[in-house]
Parts: sequence; structure tokens; C-alpha cells
Amino acid sequence: MSDHREFYMEREKIDYLLEQGYVIKAVTENLSGAFLEFSYTGSNPEQPEVERLHILHPDSRKYFSTILFQQQKKQEIK
Repeated sequence: MSDHREFYMEREKIDYLLEQGYVIKAVTENLSGAFLEFSYTGSNPEQPEVERLHILHPDSRKYFSTILFQQQKKQEIK
């Protein structure tokens, strides 16, 4: 798979979970990439409370870092 395609697919997975009402709750990074743990904040009882993604591409790691900063900024404003 091409480098750009891998980034695009990982970004789409992250965006999909965010659109469904999840927020990033934990990040574990190691030599295998990053493991993201998402927590559901919506009101649909059929959604799983926790979702996990394994992120490999460096640009995807930068992408979710930006999202984490945005989430923290929103929490500070509240």
C-alpha cells in the first residue's frame, strides 16, 4: 500500500470515530506505533463504550496529536 494511502485510511478511521461521538481518552506509543483508546460520549446505548485503533503512520500520529490539543482546549474553555 502506498505511504499516502496508509495515512489516508488511518485518518479516515480516526475521523469516523470522532464523528460518532467518541473522544480520545488514552494514547500508548511504542516501537509498533501508537494505540489510541476512544471513549464514547454520546447517548446511543448501542455504541460500544470503548474503541481502540492501532496507528502506524507518522503523519497519522501528528494528526491525532492535533486532535488531542483541540480536545484539551475545549475542556479548558468549559
